[in-house]
Amino acid sequence: QVQLVESGGGLVQPGESLRLSCVASLFNFNKYVMGWYRQAPGKERELVADINSARTATNYADSVKGRFTISRDNVKNTVYLQMNTLKPEDTATYYCKAGFFNVNYWGQGTQVTVSS
Repeated sequence: QVQLVESGGGLVQPGESLRLSCVASLFNFNKYVMGWYRQAPGKERELVADINSARTATNYADSVKGRFTISRDNVKNTVYLQMNTLKPEDTATYYCKAGFFNVNYWGQGTQVTVSS
């Protein structure tokens, strides 16, 4: 059974940092594009960042460029999202996604709240 388990969320103040992790129980993890998405209350889920299987290409939402960094460890079957200089508008539930052609798997999400 495929499982993606996110961790690392929490409550932080503006300007602080968090590091999210997603461990995937996936056969051939290194073939999947891994991504982080987020969904705030009343809003649609949006792409935050993704990374290709070879770790040679990344893609970021404009709102997080220069502040967030996605990375992956294909030995540990884990993808990370380093989030720096957090802002209140980053408050959302963050989801991990694994994609391979038309096959997608999602985690259950981890809550990130940025508030003073």
